Amino acid sequence: MSGDGKVTIELIEEINAAFDSRDPDRIASYFAEDGIFATARGPDPWGYRIQGRDNIREFLAKRFEVVPDMKWEHDYKYVTENRAVAVWTVTGQSANGEVFNYRGCDLYDFKGGKISHKDTFWKIVDSNDLGGLPASA
Repeated sequence: MSGDGKVTIELIEEINAAFDSRDPDRIASYFAEDGIFATARGPDPWGYRIQGRDNIREFLAKRFEVVPDMKWEHDYKYVTENRAVAVWTVTGQSANGEVFNYRGCDLYDFKGGKISHKDTFWKIVDSNDLGGLPASA
């Protein structure tokens, strides 16, 4: 955060670099003690809701064991006061053979210079035409 308490592009770049490192301790250090990470996937419409820095660290350690080559190509980001958005493409392959190649984004809320809430979304590549649109639409 900048000296005036606003989230900066530089902070988002630091967080992106932490995720790129796949270092759970480094990533978790950006979260508030009671921070929340809502994942892109899970049993509920909001994915998994991981709360607390230690739980987030543990979740990420397991994720990177399952998808050890997970990486992000960062497209753009923007900030406004205590919120930020980062848009990216994530790639990798999980231990069960699932190939990741998803366009997604993170929506961040910050309090006291730390992430209080991170909500991750990604587009699912699917050939199932649910909307009646042509494949090239």
